Amino acid sequence: MHFKRLITCIILSILSFDCSENIKQINPSLIIPKPDFINESDAFFVLNSKTGITFSNDFKVSGQFLKNFIEDGSLIKLKTSNEIEFIKTDLISKEGYHLDINEKTIKIKASTDQGAFYAVQSLRQLLPSTFENNSFNSDETSIRTVSIKDQPQYRYRGMHLDVGRHMFSVDFIKKYIDALAMLKMNTFHWHLTEDQGWRIEIKKYPKLQEIGAYRDETLVGHYSDQPHQFDGKKYGGFYTQEQIKDIVAYAASRFVTVIPEIELPGHSQAAIAAYPELGCSGKQVEVAKKWGVFEEIYCTKDETFGFLEDVLDEVLELFPSKYIHIGGDEAPKIRWKNCKSCQQRIQEEGLKDEHELQSYFISRVEKYLNDKGRQIIGWDEILEGGLAPNATVMSWRGFDGAIEAAKQKHNVILTPGSHCYFDHYQSENEDEPLAIGGFLPLEKVYDFNPIPDELTEEEAKYVLGAQGNIWTEYMPNSDKVEYMMFPRILALSEVVWSDPETRNYIDFVSRVENFHKRLEALDINYANHLFEIEGELITSENQVAYKMETASEGKTIRYTLDGTVPDSVSPVYNNPIAITTSVNLKAAVFNAEEKLGTTFSQDINLHKAVGAKITIDKEPHKAYSGSGAAGLINGINGSDSRYGDKEWLGFWGEDIWVEIEFDKPTDVNNISTRFYNGNGQWIYAPKSITATYYYGDNAPTVYKQVEPTGLLANVNLNIGIDEEIKDVTKILIKVENYGTIPEGKQGSGNKAWTFIDEIIIN
Repeated sequence: MHFKRLITCIILSILSFDCSENIKQINPSLIIPKPDFINESDAFFVLNSKTGITFSNDFKVSGQFLKNFIEDGSLIKLKTSNEIEFIKTDLISKEGYHLDINEKTIKIKASTDQGAFYAVQSLRQLLPSTFENNSFNSDETSIRTVSIKDQPQYRYRGMHLDVGRHMFSVDFIKKYIDALAMLKMNTFHWHLTEDQGWRIEIKKYPKLQEIGAYRDETLVGHYSDQPHQFDGKKYGGFYTQEQIKDIVAYAASRFVTVIPEIELPGHSQAAIAAYPELGCSGKQVEVAKKWGVFEEIYCTKDETFGFLEDVLDEVLELFPSKYIHIGGDEAPKIRWKNCKSCQQRIQEEGLKDEHELQSYFISRVEKYLNDKGRQIIGWDEILEGGLAPNATVMSWRGFDGAIEAAKQKHNVILTPGSHCYFDHYQSENEDEPLAIGGFLPLEKVYDFNPIPDELTEEEAKYVLGAQGNIWTEYMPNSDKVEYMMFPRILALSEVVWSDPETRNYIDFVSRVENFHKRLEALDINYANHLFEIEGELITSENQVAYKMETASEGKTIRYTLDGTVPDSVSPVYNNPIAITTSVNLKAAVFNAEEKLGTTFSQDINLHKAVGAKITIDKEPHKAYSGSGAAGLINGINGSDSRYGDKEWLGFWGEDIWVEIEFDKPTDVNNISTRFYNGNGQWIYAPKSITATYYYGDNAPTVYKQVEPTGLLANVNLNIGIDEEIKDVTKILIKVENYGTIPEGKQGSGNKAWTFIDEIIIN
């Protein structure tokens, strides 16, 4: 051990401080998000009450933040001298910084207070985690000497929070903003209005608070559970304008811009419940009490625009942000089709249809905001019918919206559901708390690239950045929000900040494991799935084997094949396990004799198609490509509730043909498969499935209409005879897509998704 480090440890041990944790906490290579450049050494800067700090008004926010963090978190009281010094230089980008720590000084160099603030966030992570909860009971600590040069990859680094479905306290909103700032994220997208509740005080329209902010009751369980049940309890509330001003100012003090979202023209049932004249029928409706998409939509008459302009005037007074998010998503057109005022508007404006009417609606609101010096952001549906002149597109239905907008030279923000929707499940563990569906593990977030491959270098310049979304249908409290947010926000922070060439998932996992102590000190309820196991069936001409791995380094995997839970004396996994019959494999990660995390369980069904040749005439959507075509006959079923796992394959709006060819004639008795039917996520079981068996000169066909009875649609394709079909060489399966999602349903007018699971042949 370096002599000075040894002396430091001796001093700290005398002070009854855990030296080993201190050394681990201050390792600069553990910083999240990962800096561009780190050059560290074994020397230390000693931080104590002899240390001074100095900063000019140019660095008032960042300097005061650091001073408060050190003094509030410990017994250290800083003097006024220049051991810690903030230095202004115009040679560094607006949000970049240099942090240089030697044995005598800490120098923070930046061109702006914001850049210096991000240097402070890195320095913060070099101090023990107990500083976070004001429990570092000492007046001295040490910081590893290091030189860091850093700047972000993207200018927009955001997180979203929906407070319409469930509402959260002002204190929690500030805690949420604190988390963003710590991770160098600079935008908080605050989703304030919804069908299920209006959450912002508008003084000119008090019924928005009195009526629109409250629903009579709330859906219990999952939307897919039938029949729907409700809790019978009135739910709601809103943020006063004074509370909003306080939150916006608090965010600004952490260099987080708050962008409000006022949904229009759809997702407006709460407002129409308060003022029925805003709708097409003028009839009284209730604030929505279940999730999904509703037919109520703002009418396009002038009075509606007058209302919205009044609302936006008050919004603009509260939020100084350049951007105002106006929603624009999931706006059913059925009310407009049957509305005299709306049809008259189409004729007067020379519009083609209701899609162009939506474009007119968005453009009119955009012009109003542009005249006030603001710009709009909208979900990618605002592309339909023509994009408003200066709009920024937030692409959530995949990457296509971003590609289309960027090619039209519009700014885009990537937030695809496949990689950025943190309301999706994050583990295949069946004990996970209820979520909307899907499957978005930590590694998939980390692998996200916000620049679509289809864009040229010039077009890629229109990509401002990316955002994680927290939709709260199934998050009734702040603990659940944190659980769904962490650690996935850590991965996203690195996606939008760090150089993609330096990113490495195994390295990231080790840093997340270290970061847990900081999250615990901050009282953040994070999910811990770092010790979970990934498995894969491997087939070759002579063998079927099962491969396992874990992202946590230095740990051991132990397993069983008889369905029992592995313990410290179970076989150690070293190489892929030969599979000769159907088994229930269980495995767990161990550190010596200590079991870490949950037990991994995998049923492997060695049916007759495993190892056969399979082709599909369409490529699955790149966001849901799973294990590819081979994954449909690998002996492993997908999750019952997580359609985004690697076993399910997703196809958007397409019929598909699947061909399975045996390497030798095979006797077949039955074919079965299943489809996901999560209509709330635009996923529908197919209309029909057809199987043709090829044997000899025969090719009988079995046709089945698919009649889903719940979240999963099981299909059995018996040939209709009691005996096996002998010597089958090939099976051809056609899956007919559901088609267009009907009016009144979530995603109406869009193509339905088809998700198919294992095709089992016995």
